[in-house]
Amino acid sequence: MSMNLVLARVTIGDLLLNDKISYSTSSKNYSDISLAIPEYQRSYKWNTRNSVQLADDIIEALQANKEVYRVGTLILHQNKDVLDIVDGQQRVVTFSLLLDSLLQNANPREPSKIAFLDQPLSPNPTNLFNVQNNYRVLKKRVDALPKEQIFNLRDYITKRCEFVVLITENLSEAFQLFDSQNARGKQLYPHDLLKAYHLREMSELTENETEAVVRRWENMDQHRLAHLFGDYLYRMKCWANGSRAYTLSENNISMFKGITEKDDYPYARFFKGALAYAEMVNSSSVPFVLGQRKIRAFQLTSPIIAGKPFFDYASCYFELLRDIQNNNRYVGVHIRDNRIIRMLNDLKSEEGTGDRIARLLFDTALLLYIDKFCPEDQSQQDTDMLNQVIELIFLWAYSLRVQYYRLGWESAQNYILEEGNKRNRLNIYRAIIQAYSPTALLNALRERLHPLPASMVNHQKTRKALSDTNPETSHECLILKQILIKEGK
Repeated sequence: MSMNLVLARVTIGDLLLNDKISYSTSSKNYSDISLAIPEYQRSYKWNTRNSVQLADDIIEALQANKEVYRVGTLILHQNKDVLDIVDGQQRVVTFSLLLDSLLQNANPREPSKIAFLDQPLSPNPTNLFNVQNNYRVLKKRVDALPKEQIFNLRDYITKRCEFVVLITENLSEAFQLFDSQNARGKQLYPHDLLKAYHLREMSELTENETEAVVRRWENMDQHRLAHLFGDYLYRMKCWANGSRAYTLSENNISMFKGITEKDDYPYARFFKGALAYAEMVNSSSVPFVLGQRKIRAFQLTSPIIAGKPFFDYASCYFELLRDIQNNNRYVGVHIRDNRIIRMLNDLKSEEGTGDRIARLLFDTALLLYIDKFCPEDQSQQDTDMLNQVIELIFLWAYSLRVQYYRLGWESAQNYILEEGNKRNRLNIYRAIIQAYSPTALLNALRERLHPLPASMVNHQKTRKALSDTNPETSHECLILKQILIKEGK
């Protein structure tokens, strides 16, 4: 056990009414504590079903006369005079609402005795809605109970319901405990495992710096973050290496662990030096004074530097992928109202499996190209070149789609790895990596990629679009005819 780690247990009454930790392995006195939800925490997401289930579980334990009812583990970070909740927020908030509804039933005119409820909520709609809705439903559940049962339930919750508590003064250790605790009984997502790994490599950061890193990570949409690593970055890295991509798991996440502080090989020195140089230049006034472009501190094809750079890397490509997919004409950094991407976004609601595969191939190839050749402050020449590349990437990805009536992953990977007999099969990821300039890439792609004859179109929806003779032809059909299909064939 860590020297900084304190093991304790606390009744709900002591935690929420008496503001103290009941029993601990430390000689330190945890009385008059201030319990808080730090800014980096996720929203209070428990809904009425979760809250009522907790209340019913406690009522059942009371009726079964359980001597002590353990309600879970609470992980706290000793942050100066405050105990920040790292894990257990959902239960602590719900117990506060439940206990307050029990106290208000007995004395409806008295103000709340639970100091924890006095802290302001982080300003997001999820918090506000769930707190108000859960309190309303819990109060209704409590008010429906007989008076004697209300008294017994309040007494049982305050005196016999307990948290097991882990307290640490080290924030990184608190996050590691959180990931370990949440891994029990279920498999963590790969990006959560990577978070825990790279937190362990951040020992040189202060607690405030570590907290800022975690807050930024937690503020990203976790569903989209999981897709970024599992669907885009992992697959793209496999295909660029000429191998098949399956599922990102704890068994193959090593490609995202990267170079650690202790690695001192020549290649490790080179990549750590490159990162340090990019960060130094970008944080200085040199780009502004000399009118130079900022340096992207990462490359998708380069090793990751472990620790804080991993979180910067994740944030960088999270935003870059979102920029590609949003296509906002005013806000986009690289993609601004591109006609092909606008068409693909319009079709999104009608996608099947084959359409999703083609779009993923398109997005990953475009992500790799922009990462290698497009600066953030791109010139008109950069934009013109990008639009030409987008047409060729579209031709490549959707040539695959339209050659199949139904498209699956096995066929897609054969196409990427240049196996089988489908037209325009090409490992475009390797072509982008090997190109030394956008012009060289365009020339290479133009040699290999060509519009399809209409006779090779097996996708039913595309065949129907091609037969459309209406003068007000759809945007989709125009693009298909202009780029993907040979006219008159």
